[in-house]
Amino acid sequence: MPAPDPDISASTQTDLQQAMATWRHDLHRHPEFGFEETRTAALVARKLRAFGLEVAEGVGGTGVVGTLRRGASGRTIALRADMDALRITETTGAAHASVRPGLMHACGHDGHTAMLLGAAQLLAREGGFDGTIRFLFQPAEEWGAGAQAMLDDGLMQRFPFDAVFGLHNMPGMPVGHLQTMPGAFMAAEDIFEITLRGQGGHASSPHWGREVMVPACELVLALQSIVARRLSPAETAVVSVTELLTDGTRNALPGLARVLGDARSFSPDVSSHIEAAMRQIAAGVAAGHGLDCTVDYTRLFVPLVNDAALAGAVLRAAAPVSASVAKADTPMTGSEDFARFLAHVPGCFAFIGNGQDSAPLHAPGYDFNDAALMHGARVHLAIARDWLAPGSALDRAG
Repeated sequence: MPAPDPDISASTQTDLQQAMATWRHDLHRHPEFGFEETRTAALVARKLRAFGLEVAEGVGGTGVVGTLRRGASGRTIALRADMDALRITETTGAAHASVRPGLMHACGHDGHTAMLLGAAQLLAREGGFDGTIRFLFQPAEEWGAGAQAMLDDGLMQRFPFDAVFGLHNMPGMPVGHLQTMPGAFMAAEDIFEITLRGQGGHASSPHWGREVMVPACELVLALQSIVARRLSPAETAVVSVTELLTDGTRNALPGLARVLGDARSFSPDVSSHIEAAMRQIAAGVAAGHGLDCTVDYTRLFVPLVNDAALAGAVLRAAAPVSASVAKADTPMTGSEDFARFLAHVPGCFAFIGNGQDSAPLHAPGYDFNDAALMHGARVHLAIARDWLAPGSALDRAG
């Protein structure tokens, strides 16, 4: 655990920790799916106004933007948190467990929201920076659509900023630890659905029709050759088939099969190669069995590429308020739509520890660790003060 912050009184830290835990437990009890975060957004807006911030609601649907100004500098940064939950049934048994069946905060967005609110309260109360901070509370990260929705709603024109920063919790990493890296840090995510159509029939007489089960299984195996044989070994990519659905039953061979899945990569060129190879393989399997075939390929998330200078600055700013900061050894094949903001301004995304005993993200037994709230709030605070101090990293990166 990091040592107490000497710039924040012990009583303030205790009060803030209790407040953030209360906010998080409230959000955790009442999870909301992407673009449905009306209660969450109302709570966020209410708190930000109580802290004295300017507040805009309904940005990109259910997004909220808070603005805090101090001093005379024209420099502006943004700090971002995501708000949406997942369609997962919670099994934690916690006193603050979800009261909405089939919905839970299984990725820690309740904690991300609470710790950014905590940072907003501290910065509004104590200042210590010269410039403007935008607090971005984003909807629908899990869809890969919320950041783009805010951008499409004029985020950069209505609430411009020069750099953007975000934090996410990481199960398995000790509380108080932070990791990031320059360059490509998180993968793009593409989703695909391949449909094979033939003629089903009785299970006793497969030769009378053009059944699709055997071709679909052949296709599943053939798709694994994309990464193994179609891409350079120097490239990092993943192609995962996650569903095989048919219209067959125990004694009836299917005439329709749907093969669905997910592909991850770190460059648009690799994504294009994966799609082209997938279409070629699917067409070949279908032709070999006399089937019709369609391929739907959709790009949901783009690669998240951290600015090198900003990644280094985040590590430096976070060090005094963290037990450990480190440059990550390798990129992660998970995806984050924070990347959409990075197409407009430089930025940095980092992970903070949720504890070594934490359940994995997106697991029904997962819960954000309240002990990580203060660390996250202090990292947001440190980044803002570092970048909006006279002669700051933002000036140097200029």
